[in-house]
Amino acid sequence: MKLLPIILLCCLYSVSYAGKGLRPADDSLQYYRSFDGTRIHYTIKGKGEPVLLVHGFIVDGRSWEQTSLYQQLLEKGFQVITLDLRGNGASDHPHDSLAYMNDAEAKDIMGLVTYLKLPEYRVVGYSRGSIIVARLLVLDNRIRSAVMGGMGTAFTDPNWPRRQQFYEALAGKQVPELAEMVKYVQQSGLDQRALCLMQFAQPSTSPEELGKVTKPVLVLGGDRDPDNDTGGSLAAMMPAGMHGTVTGDHNSVVKTRKFADWVVNFLKDH
Repeated sequence: MKLLPIILLCCLYSVSYAGKGLRPADDSLQYYRSFDGTRIHYTIKGKGEPVLLVHGFIVDGRSWEQTSLYQQLLEKGFQVITLDLRGNGASDHPHDSLAYMNDAEAKDIMGLVTYLKLPEYRVVGYSRGSIIVARLLVLDNRIRSAVMGGMGTAFTDPNWPRRQQFYEALAGKQVPELAEMVKYVQQSGLDQRALCLMQFAQPSTSPEELGKVTKPVLVLGGDRDPDNDTGGSLAAMMPAGMHGTVTGDHNSVVKTRKFADWVVNFLKDH
């Protein structure tokens, strides 16, 4: 297994929540209590039709603020909603394995949508965020359209070896390919226990389930991200799936103007 794609999947950006200073005064920073009492941190910025952004692994909702997509959505008149998935950022960090099972993260998002009284919404995920978006597409009929960035078909296997290796490495087992990832987690002061449990309970969505998703879905990847579906096979699993390729690797693509252009144009049309 190659080290570089694994680390890039894990570290969407080399950014943690701590040490970022105060948020702008016009940024709405809020919390709500999810189905099991877990406190979920979210922000809302702008006005217009809502787009919810789902972050990847070892980052939080603030990672989106560094992307061209975040700014373009606001400029094009969308309302942008970000959240810190449980175990990340300013949300609660449960250390009980049960707290991450049975689609807990998707339920957090669905509960937030209900809390905000949104009749429908668009959703964009990147990397592990796309795995959660897949669950939303199966569970929540309020989704109008979705984008799944930086993800291939491997997550459809509940026994995905890469997920298992991440879990083992974060649980303390010596996995040489992931030693740098664990070191980064520890040096950044991230919650290794929570991150471990996320991998332990990470959901899969079967090809059969994806085959029943009728909402428009754009699958978008980098031309130098071979582990994450540059060939369009994930999009092909869904009846209304579409596929695009952007120049870049896993870590760089999501921050680019081209990625933002693809996503914004898709969301405007769907």
